[in-house]
Parts: sequence; C-alpha cells; structure tokens
Amino acid sequence: MRFIFKWSSTLAIWGVVILGGMTAFYAYDLPSTDKALEVTRRPAVTLLAHDGSKMASIGDLQGRAVNVKDLPTYLPHAVISTEDRRFYNHSGIDLIGVARAMVINLKAGRVVQGGSTISQQAAKNLFLTPDRTFKRKYQELLLAFWLEQKFTKDQILTIYLNRVYLGSGTYGVDAAARKYFSVPATKLTVFQAAIIAGLLKAPSRLNPRADIKAAISRGKVVLANMVAAGYLTEVAARRAAKSNLRSTHNHPAQKIGRYFVDWISEQVRGFIGPQSGDVTVQTTFDARLQARVEHQIERYLAQNSKRYGVSQGAAIVMSPEGAVRAMVGGRNYQKSQFNRATQARRQPGSVFKPIVYLTGLENGLLPESQFKDSALSINGWKPRNYDGKYHGEMSLKEALSRSINTIAVKVSEHVGRGNVVKTAKRLGITAPLTTSPSLALGTSGVSLIEMTGAFAVLANGGHGIWPFGVEQIKNFSGRVLYRRQGGGTGRIIERRYVKAMDDMLGEVILTGTGKKAQLQRWAAGKTGTSQSFRDAWFIGYTRQYVTGVWLGNDNDAPMKKITGGGLPAIIWQQIMNDAHADKFVGKRPRVARVKPQTKEKSFWDKLIRSILSAD
Repeated sequence: MRFIFKWSSTLAIWGVVILGGMTAFYAYDLPSTDKALEVTRRPAVTLLAHDGSKMASIGDLQGRAVNVKDLPTYLPHAVISTEDRRFYNHSGIDLIGVARAMVINLKAGRVVQGGSTISQQAAKNLFLTPDRTFKRKYQELLLAFWLEQKFTKDQILTIYLNRVYLGSGTYGVDAAARKYFSVPATKLTVFQAAIIAGLLKAPSRLNPRADIKAAISRGKVVLANMVAAGYLTEVAARRAAKSNLRSTHNHPAQKIGRYFVDWISEQVRGFIGPQSGDVTVQTTFDARLQARVEHQIERYLAQNSKRYGVSQGAAIVMSPEGAVRAMVGGRNYQKSQFNRATQARRQPGSVFKPIVYLTGLENGLLPESQFKDSALSINGWKPRNYDGKYHGEMSLKEALSRSINTIAVKVSEHVGRGNVVKTAKRLGITAPLTTSPSLALGTSGVSLIEMTGAFAVLANGGHGIWPFGVEQIKNFSGRVLYRRQGGGTGRIIERRYVKAMDDMLGEVILTGTGKKAQLQRWAAGKTGTSQSFRDAWFIGYTRQYVTGVWLGNDNDAPMKKITGGGLPAIIWQQIMNDAHADKFVGKRPRVARVKPQTKEKSFWDKLIRSILSAD
C-alpha cells in the first residue's frame, strides 16, 4: 500500500506540474479578453432595386443586440436542449456530456456528436479561430472557465445568441430571424425558434435559404429535443411542427443582376467611408428590365455562338441622365465574374465616329457639308471602307449613316485629332486614346459603359453625365448617409449640335448600317465593328433609354463576319422593345438646321437689315 501510495502521489504531482506547464504555455498567447463584446465582422450592405424591392445582401448581417430575458423562453430552451442540455449545471466543461459524446461516436465509428458546451462555443466565437488543433481546443477550455468566472450563465447565453453564426451572412439570432422570417427574434414562433436553433449544427447547409426541406427536418429534431428536455409537451411540439413557414420564401436568393451587384458593392464604401456599419443602398436597378436583357443576350448567343464564332456578350441600359437600369457583364456569372460591360476595354470601331462628327459640327461643318470618299494615305497608312470601294462626293450625314471610313478620317484630320480627343474626354471617355490617324476609326480600347454614357449626353440634350447606380444610402437606423444630388456636369454640347447629331444618327437606323435596329418609334444609334471582326457594337438611344450592346470573344479571337449592324443591332432592337413596352410612342423630334458660324453683325448692319425687312 505504501508503494502504491508513493507512486500515485508522485504521478499526481507530476500530472499537476505538466498540466500547469501546459496551461501556462497555452495561456501565454491567449487573445485579449478586453474586447470580448466588440463586433468583428464585415458590415452588411443591403441593395434595393429602383422600386424599393430587395435585390441582394453583401457582407455579414448582425441584428439588434438581444437579452435572454427579452426573448420568448422557447428560443433559449431550443438552443439549450440541442446544444448543451446541462448548461446551467456545469462550470464551463460538461464531463458527462463529453463522455456521452465519446460513447456515441465510438459506436458510430465517426464523429456524430460534439461535447462542447455553450460556454466553450461562446469562447471560440469571441476569441478563437475554427482551426481543429489541440492548442485551439485547450485555449477554448481555458477561456470557457474565464467566461464562467466573469459572467453569469444568462450573460454567457446572451453573448452566445448575439454572436453565433447562423448562415447566409447572419450573426446572432435577431439577424437570423429577420433574414429568414422577416421578424425580430422577439416575435419568433416556436417552430421558427426550433429551426434557428437547428442551424447551429450546419448553418450554411441547413438554413431555409439554402434548403428549406432540410431546415424543416432539422427543426423537427430540435422540437423532439425540447420535449426530451422537458421544455415542451408532445402535443405542443406536434402543433408547432404543423405551423406555416411561408415567410422563409419572402426573399429568394438573387439570381439576376450579379454583375450590377458587384459594380455597386465596389463603390458603396467610397461614398460613406469604411466605418459606417450596416447600410441599405437604394439603387437604379430595374429587375424586370434586367431579366429581359439577360434573356435576350443569352438567347441570341445560344442560337448563333457556333455559327458566328462568338462566345461572349455584354449590355448596358441606362436613362439619358446616366442611371444604369440593367447591366449584363457576360453570359454566365457563375463561370466568369469578369464584367465585360465595365472592366473590359475593346476597340469600338465605327461606334466612335459620332464623336468625330460632333467635333466637326462644333468646328464649323454642317450635316450637309460635302466630302469625297476617295483613296487616302497618311504617312503610309491607307484607310479602306468595309466594302473595299470608294463612292465619291457625299454629305457628312450620308457618310455617317453608311459608315464611310475615309470621310471619318478626313473629318478628323480637318478638325485636328487633338480636338477629337478633347471631345471624347468631355463626353466621359477616360480611357487613353491614340492620336494616330486611326483614332477616327475607333482603334483605342474603351469600355462599354463609357461609350454608352457618351451617347447618353446626346440623348439628354447635351448635358454631361456620369453613369451611376446609387441613389441613396441609409444606415441601420434609417439616417441618410448619402443622397445623389445634381445631374452631372451641366451643358457640354450646344443644343443645335445635339439636334444635328440626332438627325444624323437617326438616319443610321432609317437608311444606313443600323436598319436592323429600327423601332416603332424614333431612335438614333451607330454600328461599330473592329478590325478582323474581333468586336461588334451597337449603341443607340431614344428619349427614354440609352442602350449599348457588345459581342466578341474573351481571347480576342475574330468572329465570323459579325458586324455591328447584324447581331448586335438585332439584340439592341429586342432590348429596346422590352424597355419601351409600357412607354408612349412619341413623335420624331424636329431637327433644326445647324447654321454656320459667322462673325457678329455691327450695329449699322443690324439697323439696315431691320429696315429692309420691315413691311
């Protein structure tokens, strides 16, 4: 007996020494507990469409802080009966629960039940990472003991219920209740509370947004646990399981406009700063129109992809003031998040020519001014027309409608390439532009959103715009943090030049290269095709909408002779028909003749003219 006592005491002492050493070692770099209750998550951004409907949520959502005593009793009961039935009887570690979990896991041959207490889970959520290491588990035990010493049981449960992750970017029971059932946590029903408690096992897989059937099934398991723990009668559990849960379907996951969502999410913090917390953003997005634009792009690409060797497309629809209503950045967001409407810079080809002709009008030319379509050589560079022919004398109006390359270059050389670049910059083109003679033919890469924005200036009568998608931003309490004010840069093109461009670009659709884009209303636009058919564009406008369409391949491979007046014009027509489905068909605007610039008349000239013109 003395021998056994001696070595038992020795082993006990060494056990205490080793345990103390381990505790000291792992406690040395424990995270600070001073900031235990601070929120450490990404602020949530909720995006609303133009009509106020919810379209997407970004970041992590945390609801209002709730106290256990303010919650319906069945919510903490659901959590306790499922996660830690002996919560109020242990001091941070439930040895009975650990032993029970070990037996169950050994019988199953795999881990089917954990032994962590709510105190341990709270410690992990507050201070530690989810890494599955011995060090993390030991530190979790130490912090669980600390929590038990520092706070009451109800306080620990309150901390846990406010900080636990419950799927779909939600942290805490109040955020989950609002996300899944559109009610605060204080208004949850018994079965809704059971479903939320059931999420603790696998929040990403069992939440109602991911799998409503799995969520309901798991909720019934929680109800059974509540009955077993004595918190609920079997009759009450059966009644709860039959309750209506249609509210879980109120806000289905956003499946359209993903490129628009990405575009907006990159801008929000720039408007309000990084420390603004959860916000709600009112956008310019039109969900109905977006769905139609996505349908038309995919429809025509699916029908013509192999035939014409085209794999990608993009489209932008905006108001003449620059409010982006729809945005398609590619055929399949799941396969590629690269936004070809805002991030890609492609050669616009003849879509750039209106900028050249506008510069000509502002420098004294008229739509009726005559230029000769003939061979041209500038430092050895010789532009050619699409058909390889020359057509002699014609007006600028006809040259634009027929997309004559030589005359566009001659106009650019006549007014000066530097002036053409200045006009482009004034219209909102920020991409670097070449100053070579080929500038007039759109050989510098630009984005679809910028080119569409340049046409919007013509659509709104000559006022500068910046394409935008955010109208207003509010914080969690409803205070306005940002509200869009003003309409851009003011008038940047004189009205007479805008009307002349309306007439010239209207002719493109009536008789020129854009005939396939004709609508049952007045419209103006321009086709564009880059070298070797690598890019095909159509951008045009009415008084209600401005739309740009681009087709091409990500690897810059040539298509099989797709021009801007072909498939892009057809897609543009379909999109605009959809956009104007509920719009009144107005009359074609009256076009004023652009008068040549003349010197100011003297006083005597005006007096003599008035006398001669008098009756």
